[in-house]
Amino acid sequence: MLYNRPLPHSSFTPHFFHHSQFQPPSGLTLPSETMAKDMTLLWGSGSPPCWRVMIALEEKNLKGYNQKLLAFEKMEHKSEEVMKMNPRGQLPAFKHGDKVLNESYAACLYLENQFKSQGNKLIPDCPAELAMMYQRMFEGLTLQQKMADVIYYNWKVPEGERHDSAVKRNRETLTAEIKMWEGYLQKTSGGFLAGKTFSLADVCVYPGICYVFHFGLCEERYPKLAAYYNRLKDRPSIKASWPPTWLENPQSQDMLKDI
Repeated sequence: MLYNRPLPHSSFTPHFFHHSQFQPPSGLTLPSETMAKDMTLLWGSGSPPCWRVMIALEEKNLKGYNQKLLAFEKMEHKSEEVMKMNPRGQLPAFKHGDKVLNESYAACLYLENQFKSQGNKLIPDCPAELAMMYQRMFEGLTLQQKMADVIYYNWKVPEGERHDSAVKRNRETLTAEIKMWEGYLQKTSGGFLAGKTFSLADVCVYPGICYVFHFGLCEERYPKLAAYYNRLKDRPSIKASWPPTWLENPQSQDMLKDI
């Protein structure tokens, strides 16, 4: 899965804890917490695939799941603990009981379908919005690939094989892709990627939108995308799961400032 690599100049502190935004009265266990106790998430801060699973868990009001924050730069995603759940050695690694879902899109779809009556509904009933949701969801995979081609070019390509022409081509391709998403938001009424309601399209794509702005995408150049990015920052599920390393070091980088 893309983006399961460390951000430059980031630091991670591994820890294991139960995630709960609200504490129930003493002696009372909330139903959502009972369901979540059988869930485990291994994740890395700043990774969009990890983040989208966390947003989905928050949206479905699944509190108290077991989670462990791992450090990419310490290669903790290649640890025995991760490899047992995800033999690819990638994050997220998610388990519900004996069911393992390591692909973030699969985990999000599973959580919505398994807990339909729990928390917020993430799949719209309207056929037009449903079709748009799936379309935008899976287009998000194209966006993240083109982002990775630019952001991780030096990481993926050995120094002797790098070419300025490839860098230029990747940046032009990403520019065209982001302009496409800016256009989508100009045409979509309701403020969300699939229409009037927050859906799995937003769960899956929003972390990638945050990623490009974190790497310096110009808000003035893409006003609709920037408005979407800033408006959803305060959504409870997103605010509660905001990457801790970004909170510790909110200064964005400038790699994408010219995109």
